Amino acid sequence: MPVKEEKRPGTLSTLMRYAGGFKWLTIVGCTLSALAMAANMVPYVCIWLVARDLIAVAPNWAEASDIALYGWMAFGFAVLGIVLYFAGLMCTHLAAFRTAVNIRKQGMAHLMKTPLGYFDSHASGLLRRRIDGAAAETETLLAHNLADISGTVVMFIATIVLLFVFDWRMGAAVLVAAVISAGAMFSMMGGKNAGVMREYQTALDELSKAGTEYVRGIPVVKVFQQTVYSFKAFKAAIDNYSERASYYEGTVCKVPQAVNLTFTEGTFALLVPVALFLAPGALESGDFAGFVANFAFYAVFSAIISTALAKVMFAASGMMLASDALSRINEVMSAPTLAVADKPQVPSDNSIKFRNVDFSYENSAIKALDDVSFTVPAGSTAALVGPSGGGKTTAASLIPRFWDTNAGAVLVGGVDVRDIDPHVLMDHVAFVFQNNRLFKTSISENVRAARPEATREEALAALAAAQCDDIIAKLPDGVDTVIGSEGTHLSGGEQQRIALARAILKDAPIVVLDEATAFADPENEALIQKAFAHLTQGRTVLMIAHRLSTVVGADQIIVLDSGKAVDRGTHDELVAAGGLYARMWEDYQKAVQWKIAKGVA
Repeated sequence: MPVKEEKRPGTLSTLMRYAGGFKWLTIVGCTLSALAMAANMVPYVCIWLVARDLIAVAPNWAEASDIALYGWMAFGFAVLGIVLYFAGLMCTHLAAFRTAVNIRKQGMAHLMKTPLGYFDSHASGLLRRRIDGAAAETETLLAHNLADISGTVVMFIATIVLLFVFDWRMGAAVLVAAVISAGAMFSMMGGKNAGVMREYQTALDELSKAGTEYVRGIPVVKVFQQTVYSFKAFKAAIDNYSERASYYEGTVCKVPQAVNLTFTEGTFALLVPVALFLAPGALESGDFAGFVANFAFYAVFSAIISTALAKVMFAASGMMLASDALSRINEVMSAPTLAVADKPQVPSDNSIKFRNVDFSYENSAIKALDDVSFTVPAGSTAALVGPSGGGKTTAASLIPRFWDTNAGAVLVGGVDVRDIDPHVLMDHVAFVFQNNRLFKTSISENVRAARPEATREEALAALAAAQCDDIIAKLPDGVDTVIGSEGTHLSGGEQQRIALARAILKDAPIVVLDEATAFADPENEALIQKAFAHLTQGRTVLMIAHRLSTVVGADQIIVLDSGKAVDRGTHDELVAAGGLYARMWEDYQKAVQWKIAKGVA
């Protein structure tokens, strides 16, 4: 028996869910807008009444005694319509803003539950547009379009009634123009062209993503004297967006929009031939005055058709954009989250164990780790070395659950990391990466990011342990200096020492060091090594390094190659074994001893 596909909620029901307790404001706003439109129709009836009474008594205009009454009625209902409409918009705007805020909050809350590795494979520019940009695109629908749709529904019902109340033949002429215009609008936005709008929005997403990445790469582009064309992804995104926009505007919308505007703005042109055709009959029947009054009404009333159809077009466009925006938000909301055990366990110690671990990245057929097993006893130091792409960083990222294994298990303190509460696990692990990010705030706040409740004195002690005294001394405001302000910038090695202070302040029992000295000059590297001594004291350490001299003293060295653990042991044992590590050590020694020979004069 086939499985019934689950029906996804519609755009409006999804938005109402995000609106929460404010959805009643949307309902009130739409109701007020409908009442406003009903009130706005009354002046047209008053115009017909004025024309009827004046024509009936012509040329004795003074006999039309109710003209002033009709005028005041028209004025009163026009003012009432304006007041009701603005009150309705006030309600819908409040609901729209709250809905957009809730979308952003829920999107960010969901991202906070995703594995940290998710952000490596999803560009920040794309995520920003999907949450912030898409949320903003729903505001137009809720703030304006829904209210206009409600009013337009009332207006169309009233219009159809009024078109056929006075003279159905002239009413039909006006209605024909409206039907042709509506058909033209549907051809632009409905059917197969709905997919064109989705392609346009996708192109806009890619442009936002590529633009963000290009801005980040400007220093590299300028250093090598390249142009925008050297950044192929950005250029391709620009061309794709331009092509989609030009196609939608020039091919899809050009003719239908011309037809739409011709008939909405030229409804009067259709009314005149019908009136000329009907005029002789009206003369013969003796009701020519009523015929003229009806013509005056339809001539004035036809102007409302263009306004009504314009609102329909904008409402349809808003619905389409909101639907597309929600689909992009749903992509974020469907991002995988870290599963939390029903009964979390607490690690018994600070040991690390990989047990037959397999792992592959999303959409990759190649295993990043293949049946990897090793144990790092509590309080010991283990080093992961091997060729680039061997799986070192991947293995380290599985300990704090940047990703979860496909098979096997990673254990901390004898407990599978998936059975540990994520907050407890993160408290157990401190990280120092090769490209640590510092926030544009003070040195002190950067360090206290690891433990916000820490005192200023504790932050200063961590900075001192990380050998940062020389950095603090040269800054204008010491630890209160804001990084990036007034020309205050730190070198790569200095930033690394600040990051080390952050890790020291966290005081986690497990430390992961990923190429922590990669960008440090010799002077900074010496200071970083001193900071390492303080950071790693009494802790379980897993370090990744290409400079083999930094891992010689490790308790054990695990050699990873193509995702497999091919060697394991101490430095001396691995050199004596003559395997991959021995060859790497030999190459490293040659590289260290290499120097430029003095040229011959």
